[in-house]
Amino acid sequence: MQHPDGPETSAADRAAADSTAFPGSGRRVLVSGASRGLGRAVARAFAANGDTVAVHHGSRRQDAEATLASLPGDGHVLLGADLADPRQTAELADAAAEALGGLDVLVNNAAVNTPHPPATTGYDDWCESWRRHVDVNLLGTANLSHAAARHMIGQGTGGRIVNVGSRGAFRGEPDHPAYGATKAAVHALGQSLAVALAPYGIAVTSVAPGFIDTERVTHRLTGPEGEAIRAQSPYGRVATPEEVAAAVLWLASPRAQWSAGAVLDLNGASHLRT
Repeated sequence: MQHPDGPETSAADRAAADSTAFPGSGRRVLVSGASRGLGRAVARAFAANGDTVAVHHGSRRQDAEATLASLPGDGHVLLGADLADPRQTAELADAAAEALGGLDVLVNNAAVNTPHPPATTGYDDWCESWRRHVDVNLLGTANLSHAAARHMIGQGTGGRIVNVGSRGAFRGEPDHPAYGATKAAVHALGQSLAVALAPYGIAVTSVAPGFIDTERVTHRLTGPEGEAIRAQSPYGRVATPEEVAAAVLWLASPRAQWSAGAVLDLNGASHLRT
């Protein structure tokens, strides 16, 4: 991408121009899977930053309405779509851009994660689990990223895409193998998109959280395995949604452009990659 100042513009000047074109607040943000948990925390973090948020939900409309009601500021919208459906996914990006007046940031948080241990899951259930995980976690993320990127490219002002991956992509998910595999694919997807979209001023990154204290895993954290889960980290606890949301907010900031292609571990030193 040639900048307005011409090909002789210095790297520092180009970075400054990118920061001007891509503001630190007042952005138009789409957060998928924002009904509760991490998605809700991410939506709140952007709204508190002065951004306008499109809150996406799949089936949990009532929870998503509660998220919307909790956001500070004005102009936020609620949008529903099944990300396993490519047409609905494209329509979601279009609806967000129309409602917000454009699209500057996409956070791909929506995912399914149902247990399917290979030794005890029947073949038909196994196949269905894999199909659903791939359709939502991988293809939904890929399709929504493509649709959002087209809006960002058309605007000509750059943008940010942040994918929510998982620690399980690296350490394995024995009871949720399709989840671990699709999250590993999301990390790889993000790195490919980072290279492909950089010429348009769009920075793509991923986060790889470990356990987060959300509604989805409350039964595990309060059950017999809770102590062992917390002991995975030397801090003796799991993450709060707000901690992970803060990292997502930073990766979506103007100053984080040089993090493009990164996969940021957020697991309290519970798994160290080499």
